[in-house]
This record gives sequence, structure tokens and C-alpha cells, in this order.
Amino acid sequence: MTATMRQLLSSRSLHTTSSLSKRQKAEEHTPTSFQDLDVLGNTPVPSTSVDVCMTDGFGLNSGITIGDGDGALLVDGEAFTWRPWEITGQMRLLNARGQFDVPTEAFSVFDMLWPRPDLLVIGTGLNNVPLSPELKKHISSLGMRVEVLDTRNAASQFNLLATERGVTDVAAVLIPLGWVEGVGAAE
Repeated sequence: MTATMRQLLSSRSLHTTSSLSKRQKAEEHTPTSFQDLDVLGNTPVPSTSVDVCMTDGFGLNSGITIGDGDGALLVDGEAFTWRPWEITGQMRLLNARGQFDVPTEAFSVFDMLWPRPDLLVIGTGLNNVPLSPELKKHISSLGMRVEVLDTRNAASQFNLLATERGVTDVAAVLIPLGWVEGVGAAE
């Protein structure tokens, strides 16, 4: 080693922390309460949130029950029965390709509503089926994004998003779990 290297190394001081003080700090630390991390804890649940999906309808947080095989339209903090099959007079929601395809008139409430929700969550019944391209195009022309899920997951997604973003930004249309093509969902 050269003299300058020895001088450089000797001029640097090495700092160490005793392990005792680290242990003391760890014992003094209070654990994090996950309750404090719940940012939605004080946010009230919307009255239109879905508490239960039934074979012939829905139970809402407000105590309202939509039954008799009717679907639900949840928009702007309000709940309505939704019967898109009555437009055609047939108990059918799927086209020949197995896609969810109801008449565009079933969404006419959104023509009158302003401001429109940013997102429409569609629950297609017990199973998830794709949306027909024509229906997807119509909903997009209304300025809404669309998410298609089976009804249980759609209701859960609506509840979460309506709580987070507010009922004016998210809407849902839900088909009962007991829906059978050509028959309906009434027990």
C-alpha cells in the first residue's frame, strides 16, 4: 500500500450501530392497524348496493326487493325493475351466436339521463357471456364504457365502484341468476 492510500483509509471513520439499539427500536414500534388503512371505512354504502342475488331477483341495501324474475337497473342512486325481453315479446336475451343481445331500446333511460354514468356494468345471469358487437357499439355511442360479467361478480363490482366513485359515475343492469332462455327467471 502506498502512503497516500494508508492516509486516506486511516482518515475515514467507520460508523457502526449496536444491535442492541436496533432491537430496542423494534420493540418500541407499534404495529400498524389495518383499520387505519381502510380509506372507504367512513364512506356510506349506496342504498342501491346489491346485498343478495337471487334466482328470481335482487335484494338491495335499502331494503327494496326486486323479484318475480325481473332484472334490475341501478342508476344515479335509484333502482328500477328492468325487463328488456318485453320489448321483443320473447323471453330471450341471447342471439344465435350466444351473445348477450337485447334491443337498444332497453337502454333508452340513458338517452334521457344527463350526465350519463361513465361505466355500465352488465350482469348476464349465472354465466358470463359476451356482448354482441351491435349492443357494445350502441352503449359506446352513449358515451359509456361497459363491463360484462356474470351477475354475482357484476353486483360485487357495482357495489365497489359505486362506493368508491359514487352512484352517478357507475350504473348497472343485472339479470337474475335463475334466468333460463325461453323461460325467464320467475320461480
